[in-house]
Amino acid sequence: MADIVITEFMDEAAVAELAAIRDTLYDPGLVDRPDDLLAAAAACRALIVRNRTQVRGALLAAASRLVVVGRLGVGLDNIDLDACKARSIVVCPATGANDVSVAEYVVATAMLLLRGAYGSTAAVAAGTWPRTALGEGRETSGRTLGLVGFGAIARETARRATALGMAVVAYDPFVPANDPVWDELSAAPRSLDALIAEADVISLHVPMTPQTRNMIDAAAIGRMRKGAILINAARGGVVDEAALVAALRAGTLGGAALDVFEAEPLKGDAAALFAGCPNLVLTPHIAGVTQESNVRVSGVTVVNVLRELVRAGA
Repeated sequence: MADIVITEFMDEAAVAELAAIRDTLYDPGLVDRPDDLLAAAAACRALIVRNRTQVRGALLAAASRLVVVGRLGVGLDNIDLDACKARSIVVCPATGANDVSVAEYVVATAMLLLRGAYGSTAAVAAGTWPRTALGEGRETSGRTLGLVGFGAIARETARRATALGMAVVAYDPFVPANDPVWDELSAAPRSLDALIAEADVISLHVPMTPQTRNMIDAAAIGRMRKGAILINAARGGVVDEAALVAALRAGTLGGAALDVFEAEPLKGDAAALFAGCPNLVLTPHIAGVTQESNVRVSGVTVVNVLRELVRAGA
């Protein structure tokens, strides 16, 4: 049985690096075969996952020899941290490794939705000329970006937004108003209510906690500027999806991009909710996944996992 079990996709050069040192099972489809996953976990000392593998309950019970969980990303809501702590299992996120990818996703979708001109390929190729209809797009320069949360990814986003001529405001109760980072990034602190009322584009950068669940609800959406853009590449459940869709269909919001959802993947009623919704970009939890970030995330995870195995004498 393998010492290291990898349940979701990982950079293959990093997998080879692990396999050269430890008995390693790499099966990116293991996450979808729960019985096989439990069997593989029984002897492993290290488990490497992305966001779909639920490291809790039956899986933790099966992994009786587990020393370390390597997370190919930064969100930890799929891992029972309290249970891991109780068993002295170290959880290692790949902190910082996909910051650039997420920041670029936010800026790119903001530009796309503000301009509103990139869905016309079929119409133009068919010989129509929707120039008037598409001539109401907005420039990114001169708009205000509101960042809800001002951690590492939000700060990378702020750097790119400022370079495009956007003003940046942010809400983060854990970053004091006198922190030098505000001046360093030419950003201004705001309360959440003030940010919601002021920003042309709002991007969410918060973890999933009881305090952040549905923090962007119907009331918050109702306080946004008419035509505002909302982007969520943080965690599903932070946005009330039904309220967002209602605002898009009513035309009070100018657009939205969702990379994360309350339930992933979308099925049944959750999928039907978004069908035919205008000015909406949906992506399958890939804001932080690029060729480059996969290499970085995987490399950081290799270092983290091997370090903890050595530390534990495993």
